Amino acid sequence: MPAGMTILVVVAALIYFGVAQRMLDKMRLTDTQALLFIGLMVAGSFITIPLLSGRTSISLNIGGSLVPLGIVIYLLTTADSAYERVRALIASVVSAAIIFGIAQYTDFDPSSGTFIDPLWLFSIISGIVGYLAGRSRRAAFIAGVLGILLTDLVHAVRAWLANMNTRTAIGGAGVFDAMIVAGIIAVALAEIVGETRERLSGGPGVPSQGEKEGDD
Repeated sequence: MPAGMTILVVVAALIYFGVAQRMLDKMRLTDTQALLFIGLMVAGSFITIPLLSGRTSISLNIGGSLVPLGIVIYLLTTADSAYERVRALIASVVSAAIIFGIAQYTDFDPSSGTFIDPLWLFSIISGIVGYLAGRSRRAAFIAGVLGILLTDLVHAVRAWLANMNTRTAIGGAGVFDAMIVAGIIAVALAEIVGETRERLSGGPGVPSQGEKEGDD
């Protein structure tokens, strides 16, 4: 089973057994909504729509592009303030720019013996940058996921403009795995740091200054 699918199954199990309840509450998601999104991502990952054929072939994977985009839009609409929405979008662009820059100046030739798969590296970077720039659970998740998706979209557009002899599935293959890992890393960091800040400020019932400003 692909890594992304395995992770989604594990996350679904955690949600089903109530382990992720606190985190979902912070993201304004119910158990049912979260499980529905996961189900749509899994089902959609098997559906790919061709967009462009020829020397440059471009297609769109539903589970790895449209469904995550739908989740992002939902989280943006349920954000506490316009400031949080803007911060999440800026964080997404920053994340995508960093990943794109690394991809341009780093040689990931399989024969070079790279110590880590580039897609995993990009997902880790996107997750960390997503949290650092987004801070709240919602903004961090949006930045982590959208950062990967934007990078994949830019790659597809560049391939089309340069008329490259390549096949690209937006949101497909390893990008699907990277997007999931990035989102989980971003939210996990926000959850761990948010929990630590709550305890340092006197417990879950006493929000810290950052939380009052929407940083959770």
